[in-house]
This record gives sequence, C-alpha cells and structure tokens, in this order.
Amino acid sequence: MLGWNGVRDRGTECNRAVLVSVAHFDYGVKLGSRPGAQKDTKRLHRTLSKLGFKVDIHNDLDSEEIYSLFQKVSRLPVKDCFLAVLSSHGEEGCVFGADGKPVRLSRIFSCFDNAHMEKKTKLFFIQACRGGDLDDGVEVDSAECDVTEDSFSQYLSVPVDTAVMYATAPGYGAFMHPLGAVFLQTLCALLEEEGGHNLELTRLLTRLSHRVAYTFQAKGRTLRGKKEMPCFLTRLTREVFPFGEPGKDTGAKELSATSLVGTENRRKRTPSIS
Repeated sequence: MLGWNGVRDRGTECNRAVLVSVAHFDYGVKLGSRPGAQKDTKRLHRTLSKLGFKVDIHNDLDSEEIYSLFQKVSRLPVKDCFLAVLSSHGEEGCVFGADGKPVRLSRIFSCFDNAHMEKKTKLFFIQACRGGDLDDGVEVDSAECDVTEDSFSQYLSVPVDTAVMYATAPGYGAFMHPLGAVFLQTLCALLEEEGGHNLELTRLLTRLSHRVAYTFQAKGRTLRGKKEMPCFLTRLTREVFPFGEPGKDTGAKELSATSLVGTENRRKRTPSIS
C-alpha cells in the first residue's frame, strides 16, 4: 500500500482530489498489471494541482484500504468541490482492490451523503471495465438493456450534487494503453486546453464523451476498430464550474457532435483492456 500527498496542504478548506490507482495486484490474484496507470496519475496530479486542487495519490490499495480511505476523506473540509478518480480492473458496479476483492461503488458513493459534503460538488471518474463486451461503434437509435439490481443500487446511492463519469457504458470494457487510458488522458487534455477548465461541468463531460467516442479507435489483431463510449450520471441541482469561474465559459454555442473535433485530430492506439 502506497499513499502520497501530492501537494502541501493549503489550509483547512480547499478543493480536494483523491486519485486511487491499482496498477499491480497481489501475488496470486489473477488480474494482470495495468501499464499506463502511473502515467494517468502523474498527469492528473499535474493538471489538477495547477487548477488549485490539493491532490492525494494512493497506489495499489486493497479493498478494505479503499473503503477506509473514502470514509476518511468524505469527512474532511472541502471548499467547493471534491473529486475522485478510481482506476483499476472492474466489473459493473465495482472496481477491484490490489487483493482482487471487489470494491462496491455504491458503498463509496454513499460515504459522501453526509453533512460535511452537503452542498459541495462531488465528482467521480471511474476508469474500469463494466463488463466484457467490446464496442463496435455501430450507430443505433435505441437499444434494450438489462440493468442489473447492482446498477440500480449504484444510482440510488449517488448523493445530491454529485456527478459520476464512467470510461465506458454498462457491460462494456474500457481501454488502457501503456501511455495511459484514453478516457483520463482526454480529460486532462480538455482541462489543459485554453478555456477548457472554464466550461460548465456538464458541457465539459459532454465534450469528453464526444472526443473519446469520435477520436479513439483501437488497433491490433483482436481489438482493431473497437471503440469506447464514456457516459455520465448526474444528480447536480445547479450549474457548477469546478475547474474555473462562472461567467467565463467560452465554449461555442450550438455545436454539433461532428463539429466539436476535426477529423485531423483523430488518432488510433494499440490498447489493452483495463
């Protein structure tokens, strides 16, 4: 178990970010290592620190350590926003600790339904598989899906004023690359772009979904052409600007999906499954 406070404490109240990344699993656990996870953590630390967050990094925690961590941080003072990133192998409704045991996301979310976090913006970014299916990128108008009871428990456990963004849709795998996960690397890229951090949160998350869906395509013999489609759940009750200032949202109006990013920016990677 490794924990590291990425920056010095800037006072009792500040915007906080907690990065939990499991790249290596305990001996005997039948889950592969996740090359690229460390690059995600380093870039997230750099990007969020520049935006005024106090960033804490925790690597290779086991399941009980993850639960304990979130119970603790959910009661620390926060200025306006708490942000968490959980990056590991996963299935629908959970991620795995370094001991290979599941960490139920519903239990993590419910930690933040308390007086300390009341009226604070709470953001969760989940870089993990939610199943074993792979996305072929087929366009459809609608689709039937069998939402499990565990999925409902996740949604019901999300507190008010919270947004949860998943790297992929229910039932699908999420891609990881030695250079980092396309989902988290794209989040950082958007925040680093001019004006990106000033976007209202739902606009930012929509752009993140679009850029991953329209610019990423896997390469390789078995995964060639596969796509990834992030999705988010929100219980926000107001517009929030967790990375910038209200009134400085410089995003263009009435942008269509295809106009958000040009074809010249589309690139391919050779991924592994997270």
